[in-house]
Amino acid sequence: MDTINKAAESAHETVDKIANATNQAADALGEKGEQLKNCEQRLVEDCRSYVHENPLTALAIAAAAGFVLSRLLSGR
Repeated sequence: MDTINKAAESAHETVDKIANATNQAADALGEKGEQLKNCEQRLVEDCRSYVHENPLTALAIAAAAGFVLSRLLSGR
């Protein structure tokens, strides 16, 4: 009976360690996700301000990107 109790206690400790590691990983991913979200928002704001300040250049860039994408995706 003592061996079974020791094995059960060891299993519980292992499960607790795994749960702790999982929680730490989830917290780290949550922080990184929040950082990526903030970075995305800054990038969108930067793009909006660039387009607002340089509308013709932005239009030319968009047209060039569309042309390149159409050539790449056309398969010819």
